[in-house]
Amino acid sequence: MTQTALVTGSNRGIGLELCTQLKQRGFNVIATCRQSSSALNNLDVEVIENVDVSDFKSLAKLSSTLSGRNIDWLINNAGIADGIAMDELNEDTIASCKRLFEVNSLGPLLTTQALLGNLSQGSKVGIITSRMGSIDDNDSGGSYGYRMSKSAVNAAGKSLSIDLKLQGIAVAILHPGWVRTDMTGHNGLIDTDESASGLLSRMDELTIDSTGTFWHTNGDVLPW
Repeated sequence: MTQTALVTGSNRGIGLELCTQLKQRGFNVIATCRQSSSALNNLDVEVIENVDVSDFKSLAKLSSTLSGRNIDWLINNAGIADGIAMDELNEDTIASCKRLFEVNSLGPLLTTQALLGNLSQGSKVGIITSRMGSIDDNDSGGSYGYRMSKSAVNAAGKSLSIDLKLQGIAVAILHPGWVRTDMTGHNGLIDTDESASGLLSRMDELTIDSTGTFWHTNGDVLPW
């Protein structure tokens, strides 16, 4: 039976490449985003626009649209970035920090909750986070809002792995690497195809016994 994968934040970057490779693998792909792109439209996958992972009404509408459909892989990829150094903390940047938390931290949790009825025993949930959310790995400081938002989603992913284990649903917490995308200003060490390939390999390997693990796209286990 053909498997179905849903990827959030699919209109560009890593999300777009995940959809591309999942399509090539033969998955039925549901690509959600706030606004589609020509590249996504050309993939010949199911695109659902106007999905904001931080908005309850938006997610309720998505849940209703997908009612009765099984999702084998849910990949929570949608996210935003903003550096914010110590000397940049002010009323405006604190608002940006709160927005980072809404999208990066709460977004994957709320999306998983909204689509829980579409998941079943054997389904897998992937949360695209960052090693910048690792407290132990932090040796450069700064990036307060982004780091904190990713630490928070790591904690959410770990709790989800415990809460969903009895239902036979496994959760992977995944660092995509330093990837050349619009979000990174096209700086980085790897391209989206290499990152996505590694992320999908980690999803392949994910089992209920390894649920809740924090993985690098290259297969390394990362410190919390």
